Amino acid sequence: MIKVLQCLRILILFALVVLFNSCITQFVPETTEDQNILVVEGIITDQPGPKTIKISTTMPLGERSSAKTLSGCNVTLSDDLGNNFNLSETASGSYTTNPTFQGVVGRSYTLHIKTNGSRHNRTYESEPVLMRPVPPIDSLYYDKVVLTRSEDGYSLTEGCQIYLDTHDPDNSCRYYRWEYVETWEFQLPYNYVQNRVCWTTANSNLITIKNTSSLSEDKIVRQPLNYITNGTDRLKIRYSMLVNQYSLSEAEYAYWEKLENVVEQVGGLFDIIPASIPSNIRCIEKPEENVLGFFSVSALSSKRIFIPGGFKGIIDLYTDCENLIVGGNDSIPGLGTTVWVIINNTFPPPYKVLTYFKSCADCTTRGTTTKPVFWQDDK
Repeated sequence: MIKVLQCLRILILFALVVLFNSCITQFVPETTEDQNILVVEGIITDQPGPKTIKISTTMPLGERSSAKTLSGCNVTLSDDLGNNFNLSETASGSYTTNPTFQGVVGRSYTLHIKTNGSRHNRTYESEPVLMRPVPPIDSLYYDKVVLTRSEDGYSLTEGCQIYLDTHDPDNSCRYYRWEYVETWEFQLPYNYVQNRVCWTTANSNLITIKNTSSLSEDKIVRQPLNYITNGTDRLKIRYSMLVNQYSLSEAEYAYWEKLENVVEQVGGLFDIIPASIPSNIRCIEKPEENVLGFFSVSALSSKRIFIPGGFKGIIDLYTDCENLIVGGNDSIPGLGTTVWVIINNTFPPPYKVLTYFKSCADCTTRGTTTKPVFWQDDK
């Protein structure tokens, strides 16, 4: 009788699971938002070298991909002196200027886009955007931040807050934006691996802007740029950050400010939607059409900082590396494909320590062994 009751319970539970799963369907709410909006990203600066404009379209709500690159467009730039510059499609949806192109401070630039048949062969044009000068970055510096202390007052773990100072003696900039590129050296804790020392790079994904229009002096002091915790290995060996500083118009500053609010709110269906953020790009044939993104034009000033290691309590990313110990004469199936040697002890009795994680035996899984040309070793 007990076995019968147990079987009945299992059958009932199975039926409920099947019934529950069969009732689950994807809910895609109806919205008034356009489901195939043109997205334009790119910036033109006064620095030499090619500049890239990326063009894509949004996907309908419920699709896995948030954007789809748009190929086959005719993209050009023009300035207020009547010069025209053609951009070539170097990758799907990426349109690049000639390598000799260089913007000029004081000139205005307009972006022109003609789409292909899949986009109704429409023409899009930005407002003329003036290339404004930008002051140099005065200084980059950092403070160590104590995250935890021991009972006797000694710091146990430390983070890092990076700051920037800048000023414009002409009081003409007023609206600033910064982005940065991080590079750091890291090392595997095992001497026997082939690729032990690597460098890796990451681009900033933060919106960092500042407005000094309400201040009597166009001066910025201790502007926070990046906060690094002990939860990564960025501060373990040596870290570097390259900061780019741009000068914005009031309209572009408003664009980035609204976009920042959307990012901070994480976003819900009834929060501010991207289409409510005004773009400086319009469709000629259909002016009421929504366009996402902003065509940016600015002079550029850059500065780099190096931060030596020595921060306390940095996370150890390799605590789970040593998975298996085998004798020195034992065959190792899958060596170099599914299992790797990280320690080779030649003293009697010889043995090898193996790992199932390639990242424990080869630093190129998340970096490169080529030292960056700008790298300065800690002295």
